[in-house]
Amino acid sequence: MELYQLRSFIAVAEAANFTRASVQLNITQPALSQQIINLEKELGHKLLHRLGRRAVLTDSGRIFIERARRILWEADNAIKEIRDNPDAEGRITVGAIPSVAPYILPALIAQSRLDYPHLQIRAREDFRSQLVQGVLEGSLDLAVVATPVQAPALAVETLMREPLLLAVSTTHRFVKQNSIKAAELAEETFVMLGSSSSLAEQVRQFCGDHQFEPRIGFRCAQLATVKSLVTLGAGIAILPRIARSSKDDGNLVYLQLEDTKPERELVIIRHLQSYQSRGVTQFLNMLRAGALARAMH
Repeated sequence: MELYQLRSFIAVAEAANFTRASVQLNITQPALSQQIINLEKELGHKLLHRLGRRAVLTDSGRIFIERARRILWEADNAIKEIRDNPDAEGRITVGAIPSVAPYILPALIAQSRLDYPHLQIRAREDFRSQLVQGVLEGSLDLAVVATPVQAPALAVETLMREPLLLAVSTTHRFVKQNSIKAAELAEETFVMLGSSSSLAEQVRQFCGDHQFEPRIGFRCAQLATVKSLVTLGAGIAILPRIARSSKDDGNLVYLQLEDTKPERELVIIRHLQSYQSRGVTQFLNMLRAGALARAMH
């Protein structure tokens, strides 16, 4: 039994299709089929039902796939542990959601060049669901996302809690008011990130908690676009404090609501079974120290 056979079997089971799995593995479909046949012969049991174009796990396959995943995790961790020695260059891959990545990753990468010049960081900015999947699959060593996160295989560590602020243009009527209540936002036009964003999800939940549906005038892919539209007076936005910058346009103002103080929780996620390399430990130290500094600031 070879590790590549286990990877092939898992790929087919997860894709539920030999063609898609062969593309993912970059091998021909006949070669992939033969690998599965050889594995089934060695085990003496059918692992997959071939139902037309679909591939469905048999009872034996459902039992075997969990063992196969465990074997691959152990093998991958063993390789990382062997390679992780004081003379080796640390290579890690980290992820962060779009409303966090621009504000922490560049600074951490710059800091690592001073503190840990051997550390090679690869970064990925993506939505929470994709980052969670990346950590589960092992393509990411860790990621910073917003709660909630529900995956029993993940270690979830609170990094920080930060307030969500109301962002408006200096020409908006809210700027002249002594106080602003959540209910007053019901008649406003919102500028928001796309529906896949965890921040957009939290803003919708916040509005729902205050008995109104946000009237969304603009959906954007980047926070920079959100802030530009708010500056122009196109609408209002609810943004995390981390997004506030000294480089912001002077026509952008951040305000707090009088009757409620929304916040979000940022967490670090890692796989419970993944070996924590020296490079991951060093990056985590910088990440935690940076979060503490921001919280104190």
